[in-house]
Amino acid sequence: MPLTTQESHRGRVRGSLLAGAVGDALGAPIEFDSIAAVRRLYGEAGLTTLVHGWRSTVGLITDDTQMTLFTAEGLIRARVRRAVKGDGDEVSAVRDAYLRWLDTQSHRSPPAGGRRGGGWLREEGWLYSRRAPGNACLSGLRHPAASGASGAFGALGVAGPVNPGSKGCGTVMRSAPFGFTASDPGHAFELSARCAQITHGHPTGYLAAGAFAAMIWHLAEGLAVEPAVREAMGLLRAYPRHEETTAALEAALALTARGTPTPERVESLGGAWVAEEALAIAVYCALAGRPEEDGPAGMRRALLLSVNHSGDSDSTGAVCGNLLGARLGEAALPADWLAPLEGRVPITALADDLAALRTVADETLTTWQDRYPAA
Repeated sequence: MPLTTQESHRGRVRGSLLAGAVGDALGAPIEFDSIAAVRRLYGEAGLTTLVHGWRSTVGLITDDTQMTLFTAEGLIRARVRRAVKGDGDEVSAVRDAYLRWLDTQSHRSPPAGGRRGGGWLREEGWLYSRRAPGNACLSGLRHPAASGASGAFGALGVAGPVNPGSKGCGTVMRSAPFGFTASDPGHAFELSARCAQITHGHPTGYLAAGAFAAMIWHLAEGLAVEPAVREAMGLLRAYPRHEETTAALEAALALTARGTPTPERVESLGGAWVAEEALAIAVYCALAGRPEEDGPAGMRRALLLSVNHSGDSDSTGAVCGNLLGARLGEAALPADWLAPLEGRVPITALADDLAALRTVADETLTTWQDRYPAA
């Protein structure tokens, strides 16, 4: 398949990171509410637009978007290091980026000293806010193995040493950037899965992240959502312990043919607190919401479907947004939802740098060290 143009690619990367952040902000205020409670608060249609979240502010993102940004930063810094020093292990770079994210959850403002290499993203004060981060993400980054060599996590398909029983959706919600920098969908899958092992050792948790990254790769190359999902499932089936994720995705695809989408249909796929359910719900909503029919109105419809349920609404909104943004690009984002989005300008800047990795020369990357230190 021919590659899309660089301009189109940049629009898809922007679209994915921004739509993911919008979906995150949309679902955050109702993350822990049942659909019955949501309807009591907002009417029978449920949530219909961005509403006030933390600090009574509209458009605030959560740990889902925070970690996605640090994933992107880690991948950029791996490329810069490779250009400058001739080596650039991506798993180590992403691990160090997640440790910088951990600083944002442990301090009220950027602490003195450059933990794991400093860099501009760590200095963004608006990121220093705890928005219900996942326990496995926090404990995993404090685990001794998280500071070890990147090869310490073992073969895919077996339980890893860090939180071996955890398959929380924290693996999936942060993994879209892998699909934009990988050389092929298999590389996207494997790298995403290995980086998911940094905090979650259960095979379902990290294989779901791998499948998600492969979907993003295919969407970025121009496939529609359903064929992108099926291509990713073909990769997924090659790994031991794929069955839970495969079954969840098969259920999502089957559900799209069963009538008008409703919150109750969404909830039949689970609560999204675990990785395979979050991915399945996002896929279902990206298909059943018919987002490709009418631009921003379709994006709005699909994102609302993805958050109006009794489960982990911000994560399903974020993952659905990542998928749809990669497919439809920045132009499909509802302008009135994008305008109040927290961090919109730095998210866009980071997306542009991530997109540029596809074509930028190593000689140029050596000049990026002020923003993305090679250390």
